[in-house]
Order: sequence, then C-alpha cells, then structure tokens
Amino acid sequence: MSRKEIPIFFACDDNFVKFTLVSLYSIKKNASEAFDYKIYVLHTGITGRMMNLLYDLADEHFSVVFRDVTEYLKSISDKLPLRDYYSKTTYYRLYIAELYPEYSKVIYIDSDTVVQGDISELYNTDIGDCFVGACHEQAMVQTEEFGKYVESVVGINRHNFFNAGLLLINCDEFRAHLVLDKFIHYLNTYNFVVTQDEDYLNLICKDHVYWLDQRWNTEVFGEIPYPPEEAKMIHYIMVNKPWHYDDCRMGDIFWAYAKETAVYDEIKAILDNYTNEQKKRDAQSAERLLALAVTETNREDNFYNRVNAKRDQGRVAIVKKIEEYEKAGRFAEDVEDDPPTKPLLPDDINYLSRNPLSAAKTKLAFAAARRFVDNLIAEKKLIIKEIKGIENFDSLHSGAIITCNHFNAFDSFAIQMAYEASNQRKRRFYRVIREGNYTSFPGFYGFLMRHCYTLPLASNHKTLKKFMEATDTVLKSGHFVLVYPEQSMWWNYRKPKPLKNGAFMFACRNNVPVLPCFITMRDTDIVGDDGFFVQEYTIHIGKPIKPDKNLPYTKAVTKLAEENYNVWKEIYEKEYGIPLYYTTEK
Repeated sequence: MSRKEIPIFFACDDNFVKFTLVSLYSIKKNASEAFDYKIYVLHTGITGRMMNLLYDLADEHFSVVFRDVTEYLKSISDKLPLRDYYSKTTYYRLYIAELYPEYSKVIYIDSDTVVQGDISELYNTDIGDCFVGACHEQAMVQTEEFGKYVESVVGINRHNFFNAGLLLINCDEFRAHLVLDKFIHYLNTYNFVVTQDEDYLNLICKDHVYWLDQRWNTEVFGEIPYPPEEAKMIHYIMVNKPWHYDDCRMGDIFWAYAKETAVYDEIKAILDNYTNEQKKRDAQSAERLLALAVTETNREDNFYNRVNAKRDQGRVAIVKKIEEYEKAGRFAEDVEDDPPTKPLLPDDINYLSRNPLSAAKTKLAFAAARRFVDNLIAEKKLIIKEIKGIENFDSLHSGAIITCNHFNAFDSFAIQMAYEASNQRKRRFYRVIREGNYTSFPGFYGFLMRHCYTLPLASNHKTLKKFMEATDTVLKSGHFVLVYPEQSMWWNYRKPKPLKNGAFMFACRNNVPVLPCFITMRDTDIVGDDGFFVQEYTIHIGKPIKPDKNLPYTKAVTKLAEENYNVWKEIYEKEYGIPLYYTTEK
C-alpha cells in the first residue's frame, strides 16, 4: 500500500538557506512516520555545498528537491511590472500552483521558523473550497497603526488579515480562480509597500481563508496567549531573530534544534558577530515600517480610496454611513432613506383575507416572485452557496418565529429558499414588512409587498392591533413568520446587530419557538454594476429556541432575545474566524 505524500515548500536564497535547514530539521523530527514528505526549495541560486547539507537530511520517507525558478520567471517576465518584486523569494509562494499542476494542496513555510507540531496534522486539515488555510497576522491585530493600515489601504478587517509565513495552499482553487493572474494584475496596478506580497495575497484571498489554530503560526510579536510548548510552529517575524539577539523570545527553542544541525556553528557566528550598529538599524527599520503604514493610511490616492473612486458613490456613502452609525451605536436606524410613508389605516387592509380575488393575486405574485428570483440567480445577482442546518427547520412541529439578519433587500428570498428546501411546505411562510413597503412601494416590488403573504407593521394604533391579532393567528395556526429583530437594514453589514424584543414577544405570547437564521457572506469574483463584489451567501439555520415557561413574560422575552443573539454571535465568530466587536466599544 502506497504512503500518502505531503509536499512542503520553502523559498530562499543562499544567505537564508541555513535557516531553512533548521526549520526543515524541526519538521522532520516531529513529523508522523506514517507519511512520505517531499520538500521543495524554490530559489534562483544556492551553492552546491548548502544543497548537500539539506540533502543529508533525506531518507527513504523524506526527500529534498531544489527548484531553480529563474527560467520560469523569465517566461512570465513580460507580464510583470518593471520592479524587482518578482525576483524576491517571498513572492515564489504565488507561483507554486502553476509550477506544480500535479498537486491539489501544498504547505508553504517561511524559513525563519521552527516546527514543534506534527506537520501531517496541518496538511490533513480539510479547508474545503478556501484558497488558503492560514493564521491571523498579530501585527495587524495588536498594533493600531498596522490595523488601520490594512483596513484603510488594503480594505480588509484587521482581524481578517493573515500572516503568509505559513500557508496551506489549495492549489486547485488557486488555479480555478486565477490567483497568479490576479496577483500580476494588482502588482501592475498598485505598489503595496508595507507587507508587500502579504498585502496582495490577503487582497486576493479575502473571504476565502480557512482560519487555522493560531498555534500553527505563533509569531514572536506582542502578546502570546499560550505557553511556548503549545506552539506548533514558531515564527520569528520582522527583526525578532534568535540569530541576531540572544534574548529573543523563544530563541532557546530555535537553538535547541539548530545545535543538532550541521550549520549550528555558522549561525552561532552570526549571533556572536551581530553588532550594536546592526541592532540600531533593526530598530530604525521597525520604526520606518510603522511610519510607512501611517503614511500609506493617510494617502488620498491609496489603493482602497482608488477602488472606491470607481464605485457607485451612493453605495460608498452608505458604507461610510454604516461605519459612522456603528461608532455612534445607532444600530436600530436605517442608513438608507425610505420613501415617504403613507399610514396604513384599519380599513386599508384585511391581513388574512383569502377571498378569491386576493388568492388569485397571491398566486400571481408568487409566480412573478419566482421568476424574479430565478433571474437573479441566473444573472448571479443572488448566489446561495449553501444552506446549513436544514434539519433544524425540519424539526419544527408548530408555528414559529423565524429571525434573520437584515443586510439586503433580497435576503428574505434567501430565507424563502431555505423554507422551500425544508419539508415544511405545508405550512405557510409569512414576512413582517415595513408599513411604507406596503403602502408606498410602487410598481412590481409594491405588488409583491402587498400579495406575498406579508404582514405590514403599522403606525396607526388600531391597524397595529389588527397586525398583532393576525400574527398571533398565523402562529397559532402552525405557520411561520419571518421577522428582522435588528429592526434596521444595513447594506452588506456582516455583524449581528443588537436585537429588539418584538419578535420574541410574539414567540412568548403564542408559546412557539424561535428559529434563528443567520446569513454569512463572502466576496465572489463577480463585480456588480455598483463596482462592489457580488456576495455569495451561506444560510445558517440554528436549533429552535423555545420560550422558558417558568419565567415571567418579560424575562422570558429577554432570555429568548439573548439566546438568539448568542446563536448569531457564535455563527459569526466561527464562520469569519474573528471575535465579534463593535467600534462603539472602548
């Protein structure tokens, strides 16, 4: 029976290959013996002596291959800008998928590392259709200037920026989504000067990152929330090199491995001869990098501002308004102006009328809505990647309040599709909508709002009473009611907003469960008419939450709202790989 091969890639030059050897030795010492390991070293010139030292590590299950990429770089040189970026070894990781079409997945590791974990455990991680598996970049998370830089220049949340020193690369997805071509395009478009290739990789892989256990890339930087022995890989980033500083944090772990290699004396000599002048230059280098991040952040023509200049300015203004409202804690307020609202009077509506005329209009409205949704899907304006937790929908045996985050005028169609995918089609699916959507929306959308099993809220007290009675009747009759408990709609806002109690009051009044649904999204490769990437949705359906009949009504309502919010929060943090926080928090 053949053994599974694990391909691992390094990229270095002759000056750095000695550190590659130490990293490689640590990998071999801790790797499972159940697999074969093929180590590739990408370079443009390494001496025979250093090659032989690495070859000495080889055995029947651990092989080393050197690949000079000079000719490959020449073959694509006409696509590259007139800069030396493409000759930098850190950029070689971007070429792996094209250089090795036989591989579906590979590991890339920087040379300034030691690996204490079993590398096969990392390789056997299923990252699905994500482009890369990676860990959060702590410099961006823990340093305000770097955090502002990636958000204001690259356009990525500081908590969603990965360090590229360890990557589990999905080569199939790299090729399918033309990652190398995108890199070359951006390389010709904008000069990222702070973290360079890491900026480009994060830009291209945005929303397509599988977040690995942070222990797989323990950066020697800032706060580390676990002891050194738990680190599966230690990464000596920036100027924090144990071969330059004898007090480098976790340097003892590096030296423990280095002492067992043939290059120990050479590396020790580097430490012994590292001068105070060189250390001073290191400090100045770190200061310059921080200053550069601030300068790039403040540039009016930085990358993110250039991108926004090409987008629909109305949408750009909405995004900025959302940022302002979040900072001010105005979560329940809409950021887009609604049309003038005509009050809904009691005689204007019979909420649950099923006379022949209204039934015919409902049938016509649903047929028109289905064609509309089918067209949205065909034109890739509505993309549903996956529905998770449909069994939770199927488990309902009564009427229920369905909750969902509200970020798009079409998100109710997504929940409608989840309902249609369930085994609950015998129960009707109603939507609570705004008063103005019912009374003031013109044309086709207004027709749908009035005839697709909608329950419009009302500002008139008597009409509101009819609304509440109708909603109670729907729930007691075993049907479903979709409510947006956030109250407001913020376009493409990904965080769950604080919840209002209305939805949960109905659940407690009628003793029906709440089905918490939360939609996550990620950028596709498709740019919409507004200049923003079209979003791909994953619908998450949580387990039904039942009212606590042992609590007083008010407390039961509050508890339901808190439980719903916690379900959303858990989904958000798990799917996006970041903690939920609001900019209003200090």
